[in-house]
Amino acid sequence: MSESGWTGASMPYVTPRTAGDTDAWTEEAQTRGRRGGQRILHAGEVTTPPEVARMLGLAEPVVVARRRLIELDGDPTELTDTYYPSDIAGGTPLAGTAKIRGGAVTLLAALGHVGVRVVESVTARMPTGDERGRLRLGEGEPVLQLARTTYDAADRPIQADLMVMPGGRQQVRYEIRLGASRPR
Repeated sequence: MSESGWTGASMPYVTPRTAGDTDAWTEEAQTRGRRGGQRILHAGEVTTPPEVARMLGLAEPVVVARRRLIELDGDPTELTDTYYPSDIAGGTPLAGTAKIRGGAVTLLAALGHVGVRVVESVTARMPTGDERGRLRLGEGEPVLQLARTTYDAADRPIQADLMVMPGGRQQVRYEIRLGASRPR
C-alpha cells in the first residue's frame, strides 16, 4: 500500500460518464472524503513526441495535447499528459484550457469516439527536473509512469496518456474480468 493509502484503478477513467456528471477524479476523491482537483497547465497542438507517435500509430507531426497537474487535497499527486490525433480533437474543447464537464472520455464519446480496448504499461523511473518540481519530490524519489492507449471499436488509437506519479505515494490496482472475447 502507498504511504497516502491511495490505490488507483483505471476503469473509471476510460469509461464515459453520464451527462452532467463531474469528472471521474473529482468523484473518486469525494467518495473517499477527500478533495480532488486538477489544473490544466497546457492545451493545444504540439509536435508529436516519438513515444506518443508510437502509441497512437501516427506519422503526423502534430497532435492535440492536454497537460494537467492532478491534486489531492491541494497537493500534487500526478502529472498527466493526454494526446489525441488532431483529426479527432482539433477545434474541440480538448484543444482548450477549460475544464470539460464529465471529463475528456465523455466528450470523446459524444464526438463518436468510444474506447473499447485499453493497453497500459507501468514503469518505475527517476523523474525529470520538471516532474520533481511539479510533484514536490525529494531527491532520489522515483516515480511510476503509466502509459495508456485507448482504442475504439475499429481498433484505432484515439487517446494516449502518459501519467507520472510519485512512486511512494501511489499504488496501481488492476482488476481483469475474463469473458467470451479472446485476448489480443
